[in-house]
Amino acid sequence: MSRWGILIILSITMLILAVLDILSGSVNVPFIEFKHWLSGGETSDVFNFIVIQSRIPKALTAILCGAALSLAGLLMQTLFRNPLAGPYLLGISSGAGLGVALLIMGAGFMGFAVASGSAINVAAIIGALVMMLILLAVSFKIKDVMTLLIFGVMTGSIATAIIGLIEFFTSDFQLKSFIIWTLGSLSSVSYFELFILNVSLVLSAFYALYNYKGLNAVLVSEDFAKMLGIKVLYVRLSIVLITGVLAGLTTAFCGPIGFIGIIIPHLSRLILKSNDHLVLIPTCILLGANVLLLGDILSHIPTDGTSLPINSITSILGIPIILWILFGKKNISQSF
Repeated sequence: MSRWGILIILSITMLILAVLDILSGSVNVPFIEFKHWLSGGETSDVFNFIVIQSRIPKALTAILCGAALSLAGLLMQTLFRNPLAGPYLLGISSGAGLGVALLIMGAGFMGFAVASGSAINVAAIIGALVMMLILLAVSFKIKDVMTLLIFGVMTGSIATAIIGLIEFFTSDFQLKSFIIWTLGSLSSVSYFELFILNVSLVLSAFYALYNYKGLNAVLVSEDFAKMLGIKVLYVRLSIVLITGVLAGLTTAFCGPIGFIGIIIPHLSRLILKSNDHLVLIPTCILLGANVLLLGDILSHIPTDGTSLPINSITSILGIPIILWILFGKKNISQSF
């Protein structure tokens, strides 16, 4: 199948899964009423509240977060030429988690109530931003990309260790609130936050596509990229910046969502049989949106009105895929 054919199929399946995601949930929404709404007809207040205020934002969140994490994971694997690299590798998620931990559990320690959703989002963004600025500053000084990788893992571990200390001294109620945040959720993202995430994703995707030749060269080796006249430091800084923004925003709005940023680039390479970023980038974006939509649909399997944590669903989906890739390809590094 041609590459354009793959992109068309992924686009169609994304639309189908988005509709299924909107229709699925604890309250049954008839497809006829949904079709009537699409045609501009009048609908009930209950339908407007359930679909427009809840399920459509949730489906859009799944599309944008899946696409953002997949693009960030692809860029990380390109920069470090490491099949295990992902959007959270440099500690951006840990920085966001530290910001949330300081807000939720720190507020409880000071005797205040648990913070609102907006305050949690701001705290996560600040934590991710601080971590990203540290990485950008270090990127100017460190010439070796593997040293940058080690530094990112180290800073993420430090943030995780601080979170552990805060958890040890906090109350059960604040600790439970923080753990619930770490399980991830697609259901509390506003239209304004979706707008911010969409603009960040579109700008990042267009930038990556515009510089696809540089990304192809860096994937081979930094020395090869320098021979072609590519400014390697510029590419490295741009990848750290894009990954920091995308991973930071998705973590802030939805909590940490695992495995998407790692498995989607591998699946895209297997489908395309190519490392050309000109086709890898749109394929990763569409495939990531499809997989996270599927995960959100599966999270509604319980019939008692509850939804399973999206982070657990993506992990359950991701582990068999990684095992399939490992056993299907004797050496996973051959895809690089």
